[in-house]
Amino acid sequence: MTTPAAPTPDVPAADQPSPAVSSPEADAPAFGWNAYAERINGRFAMVGFVALLVLELVTQQTFFTWLGF
Repeated sequence: MTTPAAPTPDVPAADQPSPAVSSPEADAPAFGWNAYAERINGRFAMVGFVALLVLELVTQQTFFTWLGF
């Protein structure tokens, strides 16, 4: 005796999440709290963090040593 396969739910296309798409308005520089400012801030933070790691690697001193702690 075989058991019937579980039915697969039919999900309409409207109920599925759409992929994130960048809009021209979100990519335009603007003043205040917006997606563009947050993206640029995140990129600068990543560059600064990597620069700090490289500095520590080259000088063999920690960040706190540089600060005088």
